[in-house]
Amino acid sequence: MYRGATLFDGSGGPPRPSTTIVTDGAWIRAVGEDAETAGELPADAEVFDLDGCFVIPGLIDSHQHIATPPDRPAAEAVLRRLVYSGVTAIRDMADDLRQVGDLARATLVGEIPGPDIRYAALMAGPGFFDDPRTHQVSQGETPGAVPWMQAVTDDTDLRLAVAVARGTHAAAIKVYADLDAAAVTAITAEAHRQGIPVWAHATVFPASPRQVVTAGVDSVSHVTLLAFEGTDKPLTSYRTKPPVDYERFADGDDPLLADLFALMRRRGTVLDATAGMWRSDALAGDGPEAAACARANSELAARLTAQAHRAGVDISTGTDYETDAEDPFPALYEELAFLVDHCGMSPAQVLRSATLIGARSAGAEAVMGSVEPGKLANFAVLRDDPLRSIDHLRSVTLTVKRGRRFARSEFDRPGSAAGQPRRDEAEEGR
Repeated sequence: MYRGATLFDGSGGPPRPSTTIVTDGAWIRAVGEDAETAGELPADAEVFDLDGCFVIPGLIDSHQHIATPPDRPAAEAVLRRLVYSGVTAIRDMADDLRQVGDLARATLVGEIPGPDIRYAALMAGPGFFDDPRTHQVSQGETPGAVPWMQAVTDDTDLRLAVAVARGTHAAAIKVYADLDAAAVTAITAEAHRQGIPVWAHATVFPASPRQVVTAGVDSVSHVTLLAFEGTDKPLTSYRTKPPVDYERFADGDDPLLADLFALMRRRGTVLDATAGMWRSDALAGDGPEAAACARANSELAARLTAQAHRAGVDISTGTDYETDAEDPFPALYEELAFLVDHCGMSPAQVLRSATLIGARSAGAEAVMGSVEPGKLANFAVLRDDPLRSIDHLRSVTLTVKRGRRFARSEFDRPGSAAGQPRRDEAEEGR
């Protein structure tokens, strides 16, 4: 039992002071006022006093890649940092699923510290598989001809293709590139028939953003790709994208995107914006030309994400990059700060995006994303109020993931070994 905290439960309601969370193994059994829940506990219940602390649902990064190329030690280090920073789930958006599947199993059963991993099997047109990344994640096999990365043509048996992808234990199909509207629609329909969601790039080339949304996909990634809606240039292929007309979006209120966002809101399509990625060192590039391009895309991402937010589109918090290994906190913190500082979202709205909407984007809203009975015991404990400043996430002291405790003091200790903290170490995070 965790008692005495101020709880932001992720449901959209106000913070709840003096709240107790009762866990039973991996699950939350009860949430209520301290005085109300005290009598419901067995005499031998273990009690953790969180007086003066703040609790939020476990954070979700809705756009990660942890195995392109596969590097097990690097992936484990990323996963460890994530869970000790309050992140209890990620969406892996296509990788070498031979490694990702094992990492997902290991974090699920507690062999290594890390968030739950909900991962996708990719589908794209044949022309995409010259991309060197597809060779990195298909080593020893033929890119486009493996269950986790399939080339789709008019002759593809989609019933079999989706079934083979599901056989990787993927949580979704990711639709990436070089597919027309009919193909995206057919893949989505078959995936949904077989009970698996579809995550797509916001423009699939030649399929436009509106065509992708109309196809019925569950989420779209990369807000800057929405700039291709309504372009007068042909969307021929992923590699031959037309130039972006940045001036068209200068006032932050594009009418074509207003119509698209209204459609997304009606359909419940989640926008995995990855809005802050262009500020990362990985994408800043070398030289003044690359830096100028990154600045232009960063400004575009801010304007389009802000317009989507004003239109009521559900926005999740993906990153698509990671901070340097020496950084004590993950890229997700930078994405959340970008949404607050540049996209007109309040800390409370951003936290909801990083929890309940993130769970929705991952197809896991039934079991995670909010702190309530019947859901997984996934939450983070903070010293400082994150509703006052999103930077207060850096005051995290404890992550509880599927009932397991990860005290931040164990992560911060120089030379500490990766793995489950000992009980005496975990209790330092109370």
